[in-house]
Amino acid sequence: MHEEIESFRMPPHDVAERAATVLSLLAEPTRLRILWALAQGETNVGCLAQLAGTTPTAVSQHLARLRLAGLVTARREGTFAYYTVADPSLARLLADAVEHAGRSEPGLADALAAVAGSVEEA
Repeated sequence: MHEEIESFRMPPHDVAERAATVLSLLAEPTRLRILWALAQGETNVGCLAQLAGTTPTAVSQHLARLRLAGLVTARREGTFAYYTVADPSLARLLADAVEHAGRSEPGLADALAAVAGSVEEA
């Protein structure tokens, strides 16, 4: 049936695998909150822990996974590391997921507006 659709295409297998890995990393609420915060600007582990409602140790473990996947980058300044999203287009994916999940949530528009600048830049 899909053969009849001239413009029908599937992504290459390896691209689908990488996309599934990214989506699985986003499927954890703390990592999603960390990335949401980073989509709004660079910050450090202590601030991310406060924003995500968890400990700096937990945030560091999540950031390690996100760094390995290439979703965040870090820069050192003295004894501190500051993190940011590696690709601003990630903000669009986050915003779409949050918007889809919370369509009827009051106040969601404000949260989405917070990353709107990152989405527009991507």
